[in-house]
Amino acid sequence: MNDKYTISIVGGSGALGSGLAFRLARSGHNVLIGSRSRERAEACAQELNQKIGGTNIVGVTNLEAAQQGEIVFLTVPYGNHGDTLNEIKDHVSGKIVVDVTVPLVPPRVARVTLPPNGSAAVTTQVTLGESVRVVSAFHNVAAVHLHDVDHVHECDVLVFGNDKEARSVVVDLADQMGLKAWHGGSIDNSVMGESLTPVLIFINKHYGVNGAGLRITGRPAA
Repeated sequence: MNDKYTISIVGGSGALGSGLAFRLARSGHNVLIGSRSRERAEACAQELNQKIGGTNIVGVTNLEAAQQGEIVFLTVPYGNHGDTLNEIKDHVSGKIVVDVTVPLVPPRVARVTLPPNGSAAVTTQVTLGESVRVVSAFHNVAAVHLHDVDHVHECDVLVFGNDKEARSVVVDLADQMGLKAWHGGSIDNSVMGESLTPVLIFINKHYGVNGAGLRITGRPAA
């Protein structure tokens, strides 16, 4: 797959969202950074454009990002997850929505917390409905490494979703971003990727690691 998309990052002015925007824009995609504050989104877009030496990142509101993106990433804090889903759900029918949300509950962010539906991604699929192809991915990649063009990524990406074709699109996007991605099965399996993040946060703190990651061992059959 070598398609170039207009990709929206809802909640894209934060560290992880802007890191994904940076990598996707460097791969040649047009990227819309969404935020509750248009001014914050525009400032973030301008900074990233200067960093990549391009003009293919634009700052907009979260609602505009949901409306205009062919593929919509969701990178909001878990506390804003439900409200954001309700805001965008009428504008993402038929689209791929990539949910990067991890259900972290401050201050105990190094402890696993499971939502009533089992995972944030399942909540997204239930809320947005079956017309939306929800894919869950990028939970375990450190934002600081996404922003560092010289970093050699040692963290693989697990990709979950009920639509295999949509998963394949996201696996390909990860590859374009310099990451190794793996199909991880249905959206129900997203609980594993989401639950690993608090574990990695604990490892970072306990061992003084700068962005611990996950690596899948073994080689796929030819």
